[in-house]
Amino acid sequence: MASVRNISVAAGILIILILFGWIFTAPYLSNQGLGRTPGLIIGGTLTDAPADFTIHNDLRGPLKFKLEGFPSMVNYLSWVALEDGIVTATRPDGGYWGERVKAGSNKAWLRLGDNTYKMQAVQITGAQHLEMMGQWAAKSGRTLDEAVYEGSEPLREWEVFFWTPEQ
Repeated sequence: MASVRNISVAAGILIILILFGWIFTAPYLSNQGLGRTPGLIIGGTLTDAPADFTIHNDLRGPLKFKLEGFPSMVNYLSWVALEDGIVTATRPDGGYWGERVKAGSNKAWLRLGDNTYKMQAVQITGAQHLEMMGQWAAKSGRTLDEAVYEGSEPLREWEVFFWTPEQ
């Protein structure tokens, strides 16, 4: 009877350790399997938005973002900074965060380097979509007709979102 209790306690402790490990390490840099696991902690220092976001264009790698509301998960996004905001893009596959933004849950924290900004997003359509997507593609070293990976849509079909400081 004592061994069953010990196994139960050990299993409980293991589950708690795994949960805490995930909370403090996710999200992961990958687009497959566990790499798509979102995190909970965005980190950084909450900072007033700069007058010109292009000061961040020398940073390499994705930004972290966390939408307001529940569930509030941290994910990575590829991006490019313009003077008045940040351009991000996502596949047109009905992904969770893009659908939330389109439905009006468009306020979030974006982390670039050690700075975290309170921002809001709008989806960009029409001619401006291709212009912004072209800038995003150029930063990532691709053209609008390329797919990021096999089976993916060409970049010109991706959804574009523009993040500006929250009003």
